[in-house]
Amino acid sequence: MATSDGFGRQVLRYLESTRNLVGCGGGAVGLGLHFAGLGGAWWPAVVAGLYGAGALLTPKRDPRPGPDPELTALAEYLATVPLPASAGVADLLAALRTVGPGPVPREIVRHRLPVAVAGYLRALTWRPWAGADAPDPEAELGREVRRLVAELD
Repeated sequence: MATSDGFGRQVLRYLESTRNLVGCGGGAVGLGLHFAGLGGAWWPAVVAGLYGAGALLTPKRDPRPGPDPELTALAEYLATVPLPASAGVADLLAALRTVGPGPVPREIVRHRLPVAVAGYLRALTWRPWAGADAPDPEAELGREVRRLVAELD
């Protein structure tokens, strides 16, 4: 779960969860038993017990999504490109896998990281003609990768 999720969002996520819905179904069965004349004075405990049993016995769904095919393809391509380890591209890819899908990671995978790598490769190509005062391509790629990692936090 992301650390930026507020308490209200966590509560809403639980209210929409399968566990809560199955528990509510169990509680409804408990109310049905009460209206049928069963349970007597213990009907609140029966309702709560059936809700709890339904909520606790429902298997928890794995919140982690499957691997992103675009991220996988990008990682496979980047493995063939001679990138400096100091740029931190491997760390960015690991962070993208951890964060999962969303608008910011999608933008980084589809556009921002490929553009940064393409700029690095172009700068390497033109380095002999760039002059002594040209910026270091490795440092520029590292700076951009650090900026992208910061956007994921």
